[in-house]
Amino acid sequence: MARVSRAARNRRYVLPAAGGAVVLAFGGLYTAGLTTGDIAGGTQVRGVDIGGMSRSEAQQVLDLQLGPSFAAPLTLKIGDRVEKAAPGTLGLSLDTAATAERAASTSLDPGTVIGRLFTSQHEDVEPVIRVDERKSRAAIDRIRTTAKRDVRDGAIAFEEGRAMAVAPVTGTSLITDRALDTLRDGYVRAASARPIVMPVKRTPPRIGPRETERAMTEFAQPAMSGPITLTLAGKSITVDPSTLGRHLTMKPGADNRLTPALDSKSLLADPEVSGPVRQAAQGPRIAELGLDGDRVVVTRDSRVGHEVTEQALGQAVLPLLTRTGTARTGEIPAKAVQPEFSSASVQQLGIKEKVSSFTVQFPAAPYRITNISRAVERINGSVVLPGHEWSFNRTVGERTKENGFVDGIMINDGQYVKSPGGGVSAVATTMFNALFFAGVKPVEYGAHSFYIERYPEGREATVAWGTLDLRWLNDSGHALYVRAESTDTSVTISFLGTKKYDEIRATKGPRTHIKAPGTRTGTGPECEVQTPLEGFDVAVDRIFVQGGREVGRENFKTHYTPRDKVTCTPKEAASPAPSADKPKAPPVPVAGDGPEGS
Repeated sequence: MARVSRAARNRRYVLPAAGGAVVLAFGGLYTAGLTTGDIAGGTQVRGVDIGGMSRSEAQQVLDLQLGPSFAAPLTLKIGDRVEKAAPGTLGLSLDTAATAERAASTSLDPGTVIGRLFTSQHEDVEPVIRVDERKSRAAIDRIRTTAKRDVRDGAIAFEEGRAMAVAPVTGTSLITDRALDTLRDGYVRAASARPIVMPVKRTPPRIGPRETERAMTEFAQPAMSGPITLTLAGKSITVDPSTLGRHLTMKPGADNRLTPALDSKSLLADPEVSGPVRQAAQGPRIAELGLDGDRVVVTRDSRVGHEVTEQALGQAVLPLLTRTGTARTGEIPAKAVQPEFSSASVQQLGIKEKVSSFTVQFPAAPYRITNISRAVERINGSVVLPGHEWSFNRTVGERTKENGFVDGIMINDGQYVKSPGGGVSAVATTMFNALFFAGVKPVEYGAHSFYIERYPEGREATVAWGTLDLRWLNDSGHALYVRAESTDTSVTISFLGTKKYDEIRATKGPRTHIKAPGTRTGTGPECEVQTPLEGFDVAVDRIFVQGGREVGRENFKTHYTPRDKVTCTPKEAASPAPSADKPKAPPVPVAGDGPEGS
Protein backbone atom coordinates (compact mmCIF):
# COMPACT_ATOMS: atom_id res chain seq x y z
CA MET A 1 0.00 0.00 0.00
CA ALA A 2 1.48 3.30 -1.02
CA ARG A 3 1.97 5.95 1.59
CA VAL A 4 0.82 9.54 1.14
CA SER A 5 3.18 12.28 2.08
CA ARG A 6 2.27 14.94 4.65
CA ALA A 7 2.34 17.66 1.97
CA ALA A 8 -0.07 15.76 -0.16
CA ARG A 9 -2.40 15.25 2.73
CA ASN A 10 -2.28 18.95 3.51
CA ARG A 11 -3.18 19.82 -0.09
CA ARG A 12 -6.16 17.38 0.04
CA TYR A 13 -7.82 19.29 2.87
CA VAL A 14 -6.96 22.79 1.74
CA LEU A 15 -9.38 22.75 -1.29
CA PRO A 16 -12.55 21.96 0.62
CA ALA A 17 -11.72 24.60 3.13
CA ALA A 18 -11.25 27.24 0.41
CA GLY A 19 -14.60 26.32 -1.27
CA GLY A 20 -16.41 26.68 2.01
CA ALA A 21 -14.89 30.10 2.54
CA VAL A 22 -16.22 31.27 -0.87
CA VAL A 23 -19.70 30.04 -0.09
CA LEU A 24 -19.60 31.73 3.28
CA ALA A 25 -18.43 34.94 1.63
CA PHE A 26 -21.19 34.85 -1.05
CA GLY A 27 -23.82 34.20 1.57
CA GLY A 28 -22.55 37.09 3.58
CA LEU A 29 -22.75 39.42 0.62
CA TYR A 30 -26.34 38.28 -0.25
CA THR A 31 -27.38 38.73 3.37
CA ALA A 32 -25.79 42.14 3.44
CA GLY A 33 -27.67 43.02 0.21
CA LEU A 34 -30.99 41.92 1.65
CA THR A 35 -30.57 44.04 4.74
CA THR A 36 -30.80 47.15 2.51
CA GLY A 37 -34.70 46.71 2.12
CA ASP A 38 -37.28 44.94 -0.11
CA ILE A 39 -36.46 47.13 -3.09
CA ALA A 40 -32.99 47.51 -4.53
CA GLY A 41 -31.21 50.75 -4.08
CA GLY A 42 -31.51 53.08 -7.07
CA THR A 43 -34.97 51.72 -8.09
CA GLN A 44 -37.25 54.41 -9.50
CA VAL A 45 -40.83 54.63 -10.78
CA ARG A 46 -41.24 57.57 -13.14
CA GLY A 47 -38.39 59.42 -11.47
CA VAL A 48 -39.60 58.68 -7.91
CA ASP A 49 -36.79 56.93 -5.95
CA ILE A 50 -38.03 53.98 -3.87
CA GLY A 51 -34.67 52.20 -3.58
CA GLY A 52 -33.94 50.53 -0.23
CA MET A 53 -37.59 50.82 0.87
CA SER A 54 -39.94 48.15 2.03
CA ARG A 55 -43.05 47.48 -0.03
CA SER A 56 -45.33 49.48 2.24
CA GLU A 57 -42.90 52.39 2.37
CA ALA A 58 -42.64 52.41 -1.41
CA GLN A 59 -46.46 52.36 -1.78
CA GLN A 60 -46.81 55.37 0.52
CA VAL A 61 -44.21 57.31 -1.43
CA LEU A 62 -45.82 56.43 -4.75
CA ASP A 63 -49.28 57.46 -3.47
CA LEU A 64 -47.88 60.77 -2.36
CA GLN A 65 -45.71 61.63 -5.33
CA LEU A 66 -47.28 59.86 -8.33
CA GLY A 67 -50.92 59.67 -7.21
CA PRO A 68 -51.87 63.29 -8.07
CA SER A 69 -50.46 63.16 -11.60
CA PHE A 70 -52.23 59.86 -12.33
CA ALA A 71 -55.50 61.24 -10.94
CA ALA A 72 -55.35 64.44 -13.01
CA PRO A 73 -57.79 64.76 -15.98
CA LEU A 74 -56.64 63.27 -19.26
CA THR A 75 -56.79 65.21 -22.50
CA LEU A 76 -58.37 63.16 -25.29
CA LYS A 77 -58.10 64.18 -28.94
CA ILE A 78 -60.94 62.62 -30.93
CA GLY A 79 -60.66 63.63 -34.54
CA ASP A 80 -60.79 67.43 -34.56
CA ARG A 81 -62.38 67.60 -31.12
CA VAL A 82 -60.57 67.76 -27.77
CA GLU A 83 -62.11 66.89 -24.41
CA LYS A 84 -60.92 66.19 -20.86
CA ALA A 85 -61.94 63.20 -18.76
CA ALA A 86 -61.06 62.01 -15.26
CA PRO A 87 -59.19 58.69 -15.33
CA GLY A 88 -61.74 57.18 -12.97
CA THR A 89 -64.57 57.79 -15.45
CA LEU A 90 -62.49 55.94 -18.04
CA GLY A 91 -61.99 52.96 -15.72
CA LEU A 92 -58.26 53.69 -15.25
CA SER A 93 -56.26 54.07 -12.03
CA LEU A 94 -52.67 53.71 -10.69
CA ASP A 95 -52.11 50.56 -8.54
CA THR A 96 -49.29 51.66 -6.22
CA ALA A 97 -49.34 48.42 -4.18
CA ALA A 98 -48.87 46.31 -7.30
CA THR A 99 -46.18 48.72 -8.51
CA ALA A 100 -44.24 48.36 -5.24
CA GLU A 101 -44.61 44.59 -5.49
CA ARG A 102 -43.28 44.67 -9.05
CA ALA A 103 -40.26 46.71 -7.93
CA ALA A 104 -39.54 44.29 -5.07
CA SER A 105 -39.92 41.17 -7.17
CA THR A 106 -37.11 42.27 -9.46
CA SER A 107 -34.72 42.52 -6.48
CA LEU A 108 -34.69 38.93 -5.07
CA ASP A 109 -32.32 37.16 -7.45
CA PRO A 110 -28.75 36.82 -5.98
CA GLY A 111 -27.03 38.77 -8.74
CA THR A 112 -29.33 41.76 -8.26
CA VAL A 113 -29.14 41.62 -4.46
CA ILE A 114 -25.29 41.44 -4.31
CA GLY A 115 -25.01 43.96 -7.15
CA ARG A 116 -26.72 46.54 -4.92
CA LEU A 117 -23.51 46.60 -2.77
CA PHE A 118 -21.22 47.52 -5.67
CA THR A 119 -23.26 49.77 -8.02
CA SER A 120 -24.96 53.13 -7.84
CA GLN A 121 -26.96 52.75 -11.11
CA HIS A 122 -30.79 53.06 -10.78
CA GLU A 123 -33.43 50.73 -12.21
CA ASP A 124 -36.66 52.05 -13.78
CA VAL A 125 -39.86 50.17 -12.98
CA GLU A 126 -43.03 50.74 -15.02
CA PRO A 127 -46.14 51.60 -12.95
CA VAL A 128 -48.93 49.04 -12.77
CA ILE A 129 -52.24 50.30 -14.22
CA ARG A 130 -55.58 48.92 -13.03
CA VAL A 131 -58.33 48.76 -15.71
CA ASP A 132 -62.03 48.53 -14.81
CA GLU A 133 -63.25 46.85 -18.00
CA ARG A 134 -66.92 47.72 -17.48
CA LYS A 135 -66.27 51.42 -16.94
CA SER A 136 -63.79 51.56 -19.81
CA ARG A 137 -66.25 49.98 -22.25
CA ALA A 138 -69.00 52.36 -21.16
CA ALA A 139 -66.63 55.32 -21.62
CA ILE A 140 -65.66 54.10 -25.08
CA ASP A 141 -69.32 53.78 -26.06
CA ARG A 142 -69.88 57.38 -24.96
CA ILE A 143 -66.81 58.59 -26.82
CA ARG A 144 -67.94 56.69 -29.94
CA THR A 145 -71.30 58.44 -29.82
CA THR A 146 -69.87 61.92 -29.33
CA ALA A 147 -67.07 61.33 -31.84
CA LYS A 148 -69.38 60.20 -34.64
CA ARG A 149 -69.81 62.83 -37.31
CA ASP A 150 -71.50 62.00 -40.58
CA VAL A 151 -69.74 62.91 -43.75
CA ARG A 152 -71.38 65.82 -45.57
CA ASP A 153 -70.67 66.87 -49.10
CA GLY A 154 -70.13 70.46 -49.92
CA ALA A 155 -73.31 71.93 -51.38
CA ILE A 156 -75.07 75.06 -52.58
CA ALA A 157 -78.26 76.31 -50.93
CA PHE A 158 -80.62 78.86 -52.45
CA GLU A 159 -82.59 80.93 -49.95
CA GLU A 160 -84.57 84.12 -50.49
CA GLY A 161 -82.86 84.82 -53.79
CA ARG A 162 -79.31 84.28 -52.52
CA ALA A 163 -76.82 81.46 -53.08
CA MET A 164 -74.95 80.15 -50.04
CA ALA A 165 -72.16 77.60 -49.86
CA VAL A 166 -72.64 74.70 -47.45
CA ALA A 167 -69.21 73.70 -46.13
CA PRO A 168 -68.19 70.05 -46.58
CA VAL A 169 -67.63 67.93 -43.46
CA THR A 170 -65.22 65.02 -43.10
CA GLY A 171 -66.91 62.07 -41.46
CA THR A 172 -65.30 60.60 -38.34
CA SER A 173 -65.97 57.45 -36.36
CA LEU A 174 -64.11 55.88 -33.42
CA ILE A 175 -62.22 52.66 -34.09
CA THR A 176 -63.57 50.87 -31.03
CA ASP A 177 -61.41 47.71 -31.15
CA ARG A 178 -58.26 49.85 -30.69
CA ALA A 179 -59.72 52.42 -28.31
CA LEU A 180 -59.14 50.56 -25.00
CA ASP A 181 -55.46 49.87 -25.69
CA THR A 182 -54.99 53.51 -26.73
CA LEU A 183 -56.56 54.74 -23.48
CA ARG A 184 -54.46 52.42 -21.32
CA ASP A 185 -51.20 53.19 -23.13
CA GLY A 186 -51.92 56.90 -23.00
CA TYR A 187 -52.68 56.73 -19.27
CA VAL A 188 -49.36 55.01 -18.62
CA ARG A 189 -47.79 58.15 -20.06
CA ALA A 190 -49.95 60.30 -17.75
CA ALA A 191 -46.99 62.35 -16.63
CA SER A 192 -46.67 63.59 -20.23
CA ALA A 193 -48.57 66.71 -21.16
CA ARG A 194 -49.37 65.33 -24.61
CA PRO A 195 -53.04 64.47 -25.31
CA ILE A 196 -54.15 60.90 -25.94
CA VAL A 197 -54.95 60.67 -29.64
CA MET A 198 -57.88 58.29 -30.02
CA PRO A 199 -58.00 56.10 -33.13
CA VAL A 200 -60.62 57.37 -35.59
CA LYS A 201 -61.61 56.57 -39.14
CA ARG A 202 -61.95 59.60 -41.41
CA THR A 203 -64.26 59.61 -44.44
CA PRO A 204 -63.59 62.53 -46.77
CA PRO A 205 -66.57 64.12 -48.59
CA ARG A 206 -67.00 63.55 -52.29
CA ILE A 207 -67.60 67.27 -52.82
CA GLY A 208 -64.83 69.27 -51.18
CA PRO A 209 -64.32 73.01 -50.66
CA ARG A 210 -62.66 73.53 -54.04
CA GLU A 211 -65.63 72.09 -55.95
CA THR A 212 -68.09 74.02 -53.79
CA GLU A 213 -66.27 77.26 -54.55
CA ARG A 214 -66.22 76.49 -58.28
CA ALA A 215 -69.99 75.81 -58.31
CA MET A 216 -70.64 79.07 -56.49
CA THR A 217 -68.53 81.11 -58.90
CA GLU A 218 -69.54 79.48 -62.17
CA PHE A 219 -73.27 78.91 -61.61
CA ALA A 220 -74.90 79.73 -58.26
CA GLN A 221 -73.95 83.40 -57.98
CA PRO A 222 -74.74 84.20 -61.63
CA ALA A 223 -78.08 82.35 -61.32
CA MET A 224 -79.13 84.59 -58.43
CA SER A 225 -77.72 87.79 -59.93
CA GLY A 226 -81.12 89.04 -61.16
CA PRO A 227 -84.50 88.12 -62.68
CA ILE A 228 -84.98 86.32 -65.97
CA THR A 229 -87.63 87.19 -68.55
CA LEU A 230 -89.62 84.57 -70.45
CA THR A 231 -91.72 85.39 -73.51
CA LEU A 232 -94.86 83.42 -74.36
CA ALA A 233 -97.44 84.23 -77.02
CA GLY A 234 -96.10 87.77 -77.25
CA LYS A 235 -96.32 88.36 -73.50
CA SER A 236 -93.43 88.72 -71.03
CA ILE A 237 -93.17 86.75 -67.79
CA THR A 238 -90.60 87.91 -65.25
CA VAL A 239 -89.27 85.38 -62.75
CA ASP A 240 -87.28 86.83 -59.85
CA PRO A 241 -84.33 85.11 -58.08
CA SER A 242 -86.35 84.22 -54.98
CA THR A 243 -88.86 82.28 -57.11
CA LEU A 244 -86.08 80.59 -59.06
CA GLY A 245 -84.23 79.66 -55.87
CA ARG A 246 -87.27 77.80 -54.47
CA HIS A 247 -87.00 75.27 -57.28
CA LEU A 248 -83.26 75.23 -57.97
CA THR A 249 -80.66 72.85 -56.51
CA MET A 250 -77.15 71.66 -57.29
CA LYS A 251 -76.55 67.93 -57.12
CA PRO A 252 -73.35 65.83 -57.30
CA GLY A 253 -72.85 64.20 -60.67
CA ALA A 254 -71.00 61.01 -61.53
CA ASP A 255 -67.73 62.95 -61.75
CA ASN A 256 -68.23 64.44 -58.24
CA ARG A 257 -69.04 67.83 -59.68
CA LEU A 258 -72.01 69.91 -58.58
CA THR A 259 -74.43 70.32 -61.44
CA PRO A 260 -77.59 72.50 -61.50
CA ALA A 261 -81.00 70.84 -61.29
CA LEU A 262 -84.26 72.73 -61.85
CA ASP A 263 -87.54 71.24 -60.60
CA SER A 264 -89.50 72.35 -63.63
CA LYS A 265 -92.73 70.76 -62.40
CA SER A 266 -92.79 72.70 -59.14
CA LEU A 267 -91.65 75.89 -60.89
CA LEU A 268 -94.55 75.64 -63.34
CA ALA A 269 -96.94 75.10 -60.39
CA ASP A 270 -95.56 78.08 -58.47
CA PRO A 271 -98.24 80.82 -58.35
CA GLU A 272 -95.63 83.40 -59.41
CA VAL A 273 -95.23 81.47 -62.67
CA SER A 274 -98.45 79.52 -63.19
CA GLY A 275 -100.68 82.61 -63.13
CA PRO A 276 -98.82 84.56 -65.83
CA VAL A 277 -98.39 81.38 -67.90
CA ARG A 278 -102.15 80.71 -67.82
CA GLN A 279 -102.86 84.27 -68.93
CA ALA A 280 -100.35 84.08 -71.76
CA ALA A 281 -101.17 80.56 -72.95
CA GLN A 282 -104.92 79.98 -72.72
CA GLY A 283 -106.19 76.44 -72.74
CA PRO A 284 -108.37 74.94 -75.49
CA ARG A 285 -112.07 75.84 -75.64
CA ILE A 286 -114.70 73.47 -76.93
CA ALA A 287 -117.38 74.65 -79.32
CA GLU A 288 -120.61 75.73 -77.69
CA LEU A 289 -123.88 74.73 -79.29
CA GLY A 290 -127.36 76.22 -79.29
CA LEU A 291 -130.61 75.81 -81.13
CA ASP A 292 -132.13 77.69 -84.02
CA GLY A 293 -135.60 76.27 -83.66
CA ASP A 294 -134.86 72.57 -83.39
CA ARG A 295 -131.69 72.81 -85.50
CA VAL A 296 -128.29 72.72 -83.80
CA VAL A 297 -126.01 75.69 -84.46
CA VAL A 298 -122.56 76.68 -83.18
CA THR A 299 -122.99 79.65 -80.84
CA ARG A 300 -119.29 79.99 -80.06
CA ASP A 301 -116.43 78.51 -82.03
CA SER A 302 -113.87 76.23 -80.51
CA ARG A 303 -110.36 77.51 -79.90
CA VAL A 304 -106.97 75.83 -80.09
CA GLY A 305 -105.17 76.12 -76.78
CA HIS A 306 -101.50 76.28 -75.89
CA GLU A 307 -99.84 74.26 -73.19
CA VAL A 308 -96.49 74.89 -71.54
CA THR A 309 -94.95 71.61 -70.43
CA GLU A 310 -92.57 71.36 -67.51
CA GLN A 311 -89.86 70.05 -69.84
CA ALA A 312 -90.23 73.08 -72.14
CA LEU A 313 -90.08 75.46 -69.18
CA GLY A 314 -86.92 73.85 -67.86
CA GLN A 315 -85.23 73.94 -71.26
CA ALA A 316 -86.04 77.64 -71.54
CA VAL A 317 -84.97 78.65 -68.01
CA LEU A 318 -81.70 76.80 -67.32
CA PRO A 319 -79.56 78.34 -70.12
CA LEU A 320 -80.55 81.86 -69.00
CA LEU A 321 -79.28 81.52 -65.43
CA THR A 322 -75.60 82.02 -66.19
CA ARG A 323 -76.15 84.93 -68.56
CA THR A 324 -76.20 88.63 -67.81
CA GLY A 325 -78.23 91.68 -68.84
CA THR A 326 -80.51 91.34 -71.86
CA ALA A 327 -79.20 87.83 -72.48
CA ARG A 328 -81.32 86.66 -69.53
CA THR A 329 -84.38 86.67 -71.82
CA GLY A 330 -85.73 83.64 -73.67
CA GLU A 331 -88.88 82.24 -75.25
CA ILE A 332 -90.92 79.33 -73.85
CA PRO A 333 -91.99 76.95 -76.61
CA ALA A 334 -95.73 76.18 -76.22
CA LYS A 335 -97.47 73.02 -77.38
CA ALA A 336 -100.70 73.43 -79.37
CA VAL A 337 -103.64 71.59 -77.78
CA GLN A 338 -106.71 70.83 -79.87
CA PRO A 339 -110.13 71.07 -78.18
CA GLU A 340 -111.87 67.77 -77.51
CA PHE A 341 -114.96 69.05 -79.29
CA SER A 342 -114.47 71.49 -82.14
CA SER A 343 -116.84 73.29 -84.45
CA ALA A 344 -116.00 70.75 -87.15
CA SER A 345 -116.97 67.88 -84.88
CA VAL A 346 -120.65 68.83 -84.81
CA GLN A 347 -121.61 67.19 -88.10
CA GLN A 348 -119.02 64.43 -87.88
CA LEU A 349 -120.50 63.22 -84.57
CA GLY A 350 -124.09 63.45 -85.75
CA ILE A 351 -125.12 66.31 -83.48
CA LYS A 352 -127.87 67.89 -85.55
CA GLU A 353 -131.08 68.22 -83.54
CA LYS A 354 -132.62 68.48 -80.09
CA VAL A 355 -133.15 65.00 -78.72
CA SER A 356 -134.75 65.97 -75.40
CA SER A 357 -135.10 68.89 -73.00
CA PHE A 358 -136.49 69.30 -69.50
CA THR A 359 -136.93 72.18 -67.07
CA VAL A 360 -137.39 72.13 -63.29
CA GLN A 361 -138.74 75.18 -61.44
CA PHE A 362 -137.60 75.86 -57.87
CA PRO A 363 -138.19 78.52 -55.21
CA ALA A 364 -135.53 81.20 -55.31
CA ALA A 365 -133.01 80.97 -52.46
CA PRO A 366 -129.41 82.25 -52.39
CA TYR A 367 -127.93 78.82 -51.66
CA ARG A 368 -129.97 77.18 -54.48
CA ILE A 369 -128.97 79.84 -57.00
CA THR A 370 -125.26 79.44 -56.13
CA ASN A 371 -125.13 75.65 -55.99
CA ILE A 372 -127.34 75.03 -59.04
CA SER A 373 -125.44 77.52 -61.22
CA ARG A 374 -122.14 75.98 -60.15
CA ALA A 375 -123.32 72.46 -61.05
CA VAL A 376 -124.74 73.72 -64.38
CA GLU A 377 -121.39 75.36 -65.17
CA ARG A 378 -119.63 72.01 -64.69
CA ILE A 379 -122.19 70.06 -66.77
CA ASN A 380 -122.71 72.42 -69.71
CA GLY A 381 -120.82 71.34 -72.83
CA SER A 382 -120.40 67.68 -71.84
CA VAL A 383 -119.94 65.54 -74.94
CA VAL A 384 -120.77 61.85 -74.48
CA LEU A 385 -119.68 59.59 -77.32
CA PRO A 386 -121.67 56.49 -78.32
CA GLY A 387 -121.14 53.66 -75.85
CA HIS A 388 -119.66 55.99 -73.21
CA GLU A 389 -121.03 56.68 -69.74
CA TRP A 390 -121.76 60.03 -68.07
CA SER A 391 -121.48 60.53 -64.27
CA PHE A 392 -122.92 63.40 -62.24
CA ASN A 393 -120.36 63.07 -59.42
CA ARG A 394 -117.42 62.76 -61.78
CA THR A 395 -118.54 65.76 -63.86
CA VAL A 396 -119.68 68.11 -61.09
CA GLY A 397 -117.12 67.02 -58.47
CA GLU A 398 -117.47 66.98 -54.70
CA ARG A 399 -119.81 69.65 -53.39
CA THR A 400 -117.42 71.51 -51.12
CA LYS A 401 -116.71 75.15 -50.38
CA GLU A 402 -113.34 74.74 -52.12
CA ASN A 403 -115.20 73.75 -55.31
CA GLY A 404 -117.53 76.74 -55.16
CA PHE A 405 -120.53 75.27 -53.30
CA VAL A 406 -122.24 76.66 -50.19
CA ASP A 407 -124.38 75.27 -47.36
CA GLY A 408 -127.97 74.44 -48.28
CA ILE A 409 -130.82 72.14 -47.25
CA MET A 410 -130.56 68.34 -47.41
CA ILE A 411 -132.70 65.42 -46.25
CA ASN A 412 -131.20 63.36 -43.42
CA ASP A 413 -133.01 60.82 -41.26
CA GLY A 414 -136.28 61.82 -42.90
CA GLN A 415 -136.08 65.55 -42.28
CA TYR A 416 -134.44 68.69 -43.67
CA VAL A 417 -131.03 69.73 -42.31
CA LYS A 418 -128.26 72.06 -43.50
CA SER A 419 -125.26 70.74 -45.49
CA PRO A 420 -122.85 71.89 -48.24
CA GLY A 421 -124.20 71.61 -51.78
CA GLY A 422 -127.89 71.53 -50.84
CA GLY A 423 -130.18 72.16 -53.79
CA VAL A 424 -128.28 70.47 -56.60
CA SER A 425 -130.82 67.63 -56.62
CA ALA A 426 -132.85 70.00 -58.79
CA VAL A 427 -130.07 69.61 -61.37
CA ALA A 428 -129.98 65.84 -60.85
CA THR A 429 -133.77 65.62 -61.34
CA THR A 430 -133.56 67.74 -64.49
CA MET A 431 -130.77 65.50 -65.83
CA PHE A 432 -132.78 62.36 -65.01
CA ASN A 433 -135.77 63.60 -67.02
CA ALA A 434 -133.54 64.73 -69.91
CA LEU A 435 -132.01 61.26 -70.19
CA PHE A 436 -135.45 59.66 -69.63
CA PHE A 437 -136.94 61.47 -72.63
CA ALA A 438 -133.76 61.04 -74.71
CA GLY A 439 -134.29 57.30 -74.43
CA VAL A 440 -130.77 56.52 -73.12
CA LYS A 441 -130.08 53.93 -70.46
CA PRO A 442 -129.90 54.92 -66.76
CA VAL A 443 -127.09 53.02 -64.98
CA GLU A 444 -127.31 54.37 -61.41
CA TYR A 445 -129.92 56.64 -59.88
CA GLY A 446 -131.99 57.08 -56.71
CA ALA A 447 -135.01 59.11 -55.67
CA HIS A 448 -135.37 61.22 -52.53
CA SER A 449 -136.49 59.35 -49.43
CA PHE A 450 -139.75 61.33 -49.32
CA TYR A 451 -141.59 63.07 -52.13
CA ILE A 452 -140.90 66.75 -52.94
CA GLU A 453 -143.93 68.31 -54.64
CA ARG A 454 -142.09 70.35 -57.31
CA TYR A 455 -140.64 67.18 -58.90
CA PRO A 456 -142.58 64.69 -61.07
CA GLU A 457 -143.63 61.61 -59.07
CA GLY A 458 -141.35 58.68 -59.79
CA ARG A 459 -139.18 60.75 -62.19
CA GLU A 460 -136.72 62.51 -59.92
CA ALA A 461 -133.23 61.88 -58.59
CA THR A 462 -130.84 62.93 -55.89
CA VAL A 463 -127.09 62.48 -55.49
CA ALA A 464 -124.66 62.09 -52.59
CA TRP A 465 -120.90 62.28 -52.93
CA GLY A 466 -119.34 58.87 -52.29
CA THR A 467 -122.64 56.99 -51.82
CA LEU A 468 -125.08 57.76 -54.65
CA ASP A 469 -124.38 58.88 -58.21
CA LEU A 470 -126.50 59.59 -61.27
CA ARG A 471 -124.99 57.75 -64.23
CA TRP A 472 -126.29 56.99 -67.71
CA LEU A 473 -125.02 55.22 -70.82
CA ASN A 474 -125.23 56.76 -74.27
CA ASP A 475 -126.73 53.90 -76.25
CA SER A 476 -128.30 56.20 -78.87
CA GLY A 477 -125.74 55.34 -81.56
CA HIS A 478 -124.62 58.97 -81.95
CA ALA A 479 -122.74 61.49 -79.82
CA LEU A 480 -124.77 63.56 -77.36
CA TYR A 481 -124.01 67.17 -76.42
CA VAL A 482 -125.38 68.26 -73.02
CA ARG A 483 -126.54 71.84 -72.86
CA ALA A 484 -127.26 73.08 -69.32
CA GLU A 485 -128.48 76.53 -68.25
CA SER A 486 -130.14 78.02 -65.19
CA THR A 487 -131.88 81.12 -63.86
CA ASP A 488 -132.65 82.16 -60.31
CA THR A 489 -135.77 79.96 -60.37
CA SER A 490 -135.22 77.26 -63.00
CA VAL A 491 -132.74 74.84 -64.51
CA THR A 492 -132.95 73.40 -68.04
CA ILE A 493 -130.96 70.54 -69.53
CA SER A 494 -131.15 69.62 -73.22
CA PHE A 495 -129.60 66.71 -75.11
CA LEU A 496 -128.45 67.55 -78.65
CA GLY A 497 -127.64 64.76 -81.10
CA THR A 498 -129.63 62.46 -83.38
CA LYS A 499 -132.96 61.03 -82.24
CA LYS A 500 -133.15 57.25 -81.98
CA TYR A 501 -136.92 57.30 -81.45
CA ASP A 502 -139.59 59.56 -82.82
CA GLU A 503 -141.07 60.07 -79.35
CA ILE A 504 -140.62 59.06 -75.71
CA ARG A 505 -143.79 59.07 -73.59
CA ALA A 506 -144.24 58.75 -69.83
CA THR A 507 -147.28 57.32 -68.02
CA LYS A 508 -147.74 57.31 -64.24
CA GLY A 509 -149.83 54.90 -62.22
CA PRO A 510 -151.81 55.71 -59.04
CA ARG A 511 -150.24 56.05 -55.60
CA THR A 512 -150.28 52.77 -53.67
CA HIS A 513 -149.30 51.59 -50.16
CA ILE A 514 -150.11 55.01 -48.75
CA LYS A 515 -148.78 55.68 -45.24
CA ALA A 516 -149.64 58.68 -43.04
CA PRO A 517 -146.85 60.95 -41.75
CA GLY A 518 -145.90 61.37 -38.10
CA THR A 519 -144.99 64.35 -35.96
CA ARG A 520 -141.55 65.25 -34.59
CA THR A 521 -140.00 68.10 -32.65
CA GLY A 522 -136.48 69.28 -33.41
CA THR A 523 -134.08 71.61 -31.60
CA GLY A 524 -130.92 73.53 -32.28
CA PRO A 525 -129.76 75.81 -35.08
CA GLU A 526 -129.87 73.06 -37.73
CA CYS A 527 -133.56 72.28 -37.19
CA GLU A 528 -135.79 73.08 -40.20
CA VAL A 529 -139.60 73.30 -40.04
CA GLN A 530 -141.18 70.62 -42.22
CA THR A 531 -144.74 70.20 -43.50
CA PRO A 532 -146.26 66.70 -43.45
CA LEU A 533 -146.82 64.55 -46.54
CA GLU A 534 -147.96 60.95 -46.93
CA GLY A 535 -145.64 58.20 -48.05
CA PHE A 536 -146.54 56.06 -51.05
CA ASP A 537 -145.36 53.86 -53.91
CA VAL A 538 -145.67 54.88 -57.54
CA ALA A 539 -144.81 53.31 -60.92
CA VAL A 540 -143.86 55.15 -64.11
CA ASP A 541 -143.61 53.62 -67.57
CA ARG A 542 -141.25 54.88 -70.28
CA ILE A 543 -142.75 54.17 -73.72
CA PHE A 544 -140.60 54.20 -76.87
CA VAL A 545 -142.51 55.26 -80.02
CA GLN A 546 -141.26 54.81 -83.57
CA GLY A 547 -143.38 55.34 -86.71
CA GLY A 548 -146.44 56.11 -84.61
CA ARG A 549 -146.41 52.84 -82.69
CA GLU A 550 -144.96 51.57 -79.43
CA VAL A 551 -141.70 49.67 -79.93
CA GLY A 552 -140.63 49.31 -76.30
CA ARG A 553 -141.61 49.93 -72.67
CA GLU A 554 -139.72 50.19 -69.37
CA ASN A 555 -141.13 50.35 -65.85
CA PHE A 556 -139.68 52.50 -63.03
CA LYS A 557 -140.90 51.91 -59.48
CA THR A 558 -140.31 54.37 -56.63
CA HIS A 559 -141.02 54.14 -52.91
CA TYR A 560 -141.46 57.30 -50.83
CA THR A 561 -141.46 57.30 -47.02
CA PRO A 562 -143.83 59.66 -45.16
CA ARG A 563 -142.57 63.20 -44.62
CA ASP A 564 -143.16 63.83 -40.92
CA LYS A 565 -144.34 67.12 -39.56
CA VAL A 566 -141.35 68.78 -37.83
CA THR A 567 -141.59 71.73 -35.47
CA CYS A 568 -138.53 73.42 -34.01
CA THR A 569 -138.32 74.18 -30.30
CA PRO A 570 -135.79 76.72 -29.00
CA LYS A 571 -132.78 74.94 -27.58
CA GLU A 572 -133.37 76.40 -24.09
CA ALA A 573 -136.82 74.79 -23.93
CA ALA A 574 -135.70 71.42 -25.23
CA SER A 575 -135.66 68.34 -23.06
CA PRO A 576 -132.38 67.40 -21.31
CA ALA A 577 -129.61 65.99 -23.46
CA PRO A 578 -129.07 62.18 -23.42
CA SER A 579 -126.91 60.81 -20.62
CA ALA A 580 -123.17 60.91 -21.27
CA ASP A 581 -123.14 57.18 -20.51
CA LYS A 582 -125.53 56.53 -23.41
CA PRO A 583 -124.66 58.92 -26.25
CA LYS A 584 -127.29 59.42 -28.90
CA ALA A 585 -126.38 57.77 -32.19
CA PRO A 586 -126.03 60.12 -35.19
CA PRO A 587 -128.91 60.05 -37.71
CA VAL A 588 -128.60 57.43 -40.43
CA PRO A 589 -129.52 58.66 -43.94
CA VAL A 590 -132.40 56.82 -45.58
CA ALA A 591 -131.51 55.18 -48.89
CA GLY A 592 -131.54 57.85 -51.56
CA ASP A 593 -130.89 60.70 -49.14
CA GLY A 594 -127.96 62.96 -49.84
CA PRO A 595 -126.38 66.28 -48.99
CA GLU A 596 -128.05 67.70 -52.08
CA GLY A 597 -131.46 66.39 -51.03
CA SER A 598 -133.64 69.34 -52.00
